[in-house]
Amino acid sequence: MSIIPQAEPVAGRARALLPILAVLAAGLVCGLAALSFYAQERDVSVGRIELSVEPFHRGALDVYVPVVDWGLRFPGVRMPARLRIEVRAIDREAAAAVAAGGRGQAHVVRDQARDAIAGYLRRLALVVALVALVGGVAAGLLVRAPRRLLALALVPAVAWAAAVALLLAPRGDLDDPEYYAHGPDIPVALRAIQDATRSRRSLGDAVESQLVGLARLVAPGRRADLGGLPRLVVASDLHNNVLAIESLRRAARGGPVLFPGDLTDKGTPLEASVLRDVAHAGRPFVFSTGNHDSDTLARSLARSGAIVLTQHGRLMGNGRLGPVVVRVAGLRIAGWSSPNERRAADGFTDRGADVTLADQAAFEHWLLDLAPRVDVVMVHEPKLAAPAIATLRARGGVGHPLLVVSGHTHRQSVTTQAGIVEVNGGTLGAGGTGNLAEGQNIGLAQVTIRRRPFAPLAADLVQIDPGDGSATARRVLLEHARQPGE
Repeated sequence: MSIIPQAEPVAGRARALLPILAVLAAGLVCGLAALSFYAQERDVSVGRIELSVEPFHRGALDVYVPVVDWGLRFPGVRMPARLRIEVRAIDREAAAAVAAGGRGQAHVVRDQARDAIAGYLRRLALVVALVALVGGVAAGLLVRAPRRLLALALVPAVAWAAAVALLLAPRGDLDDPEYYAHGPDIPVALRAIQDATRSRRSLGDAVESQLVGLARLVAPGRRADLGGLPRLVVASDLHNNVLAIESLRRAARGGPVLFPGDLTDKGTPLEASVLRDVAHAGRPFVFSTGNHDSDTLARSLARSGAIVLTQHGRLMGNGRLGPVVVRVAGLRIAGWSSPNERRAADGFTDRGADVTLADQAAFEHWLLDLAPRVDVVMVHEPKLAAPAIATLRARGGVGHPLLVVSGHTHRQSVTTQAGIVEVNGGTLGAGGTGNLAEGQNIGLAQVTIRRRPFAPLAADLVQIDPGDGSATARRVLLEHARQPGE
């Protein structure tokens, strides 16, 4: 049976569908264009702001200040787009008044910003719907669609208006904001954090608090609540990426660096020689080995002036062992060498990355005995320390704050419970020069502390995209810094 006669009905159906698809597609595309390009400027008491939308991003509410290259990003937007508020002009006298007046003045500015966002979204919904409607009708006329099909242009118009109203408006409690900057150096983001105030657990308090922080940022002489307190830089997993060492040095700014492992890939003498100068990136540079490091590297760093910690004691430049607990910047610090540390005697053979139950038991016995007389513990593998930390937390802690710093996972994290704070700075080397194409970011953490009595107050998690130099940073306020009722 011939199929040729069926070709005409198929072609006819295709011609009938073409106008429908043209109207709908044109409406969607024109609505997206309007969403991307429509912006509005509004005046608030501290200056002038511009509101706009950036589609195809992780949903967020962004506040960005170009004059200081500083931004604040809240989650809470369900559309895959960023609702962006850019500060175009600043009235410095008004900003200084907000900084001096604190939350009372910030409340007024917060309400102004909230009203500006609501008004912009109403206008945006109308503009996007009208552009989508006009675009759909124009496409229908272009393909000579029957007039009855032109009504289909209402479908994308209504869809866009609903999306703006329901998905683009920030909703719910917005917590854990990210700070970001577009400068090429990590300190850009760090300075922004240092001048920002504490985040709160609701949209109102968060925005109100950050407005005070913004005012302090642009008003000379104003400092944040935690400004001027000592800080520790936590970094790990450099993996031979020497390009990141200068960023580490700048972030430390002459302060201590805690580096819990994976400085190299194999720990060979050549790698140790190339990375010898990292021992001067912090004052001091405190190191414990990871599974990609070796006994040769540890001895090389000790001879170069680094403080190299093992579970058996500090490794000295002459190969001997000193005390298990050392004093660094007034803090009591101890460290554990990775059970998978490579050895020169074995030809620097890879010993894997797994930790055994015996490894965990040995670490637990060591930490339970040591915890009452130490402030900071360094260990490369978080999995190695997990049972010991769980035991301590089940006991209600150790009677004083304990900071545990780790690496290995290449993922930043902060957890705090029962006075025990765990901080992982991510990967300083973005996984190593061989992994830069995999999308890993340079990462480190700064922990703001109180020395006497010791307490970790805040952890600032910083990430840098090695491709374009953009930076994001998030402050986690730790339980010892929280005020009653927070």
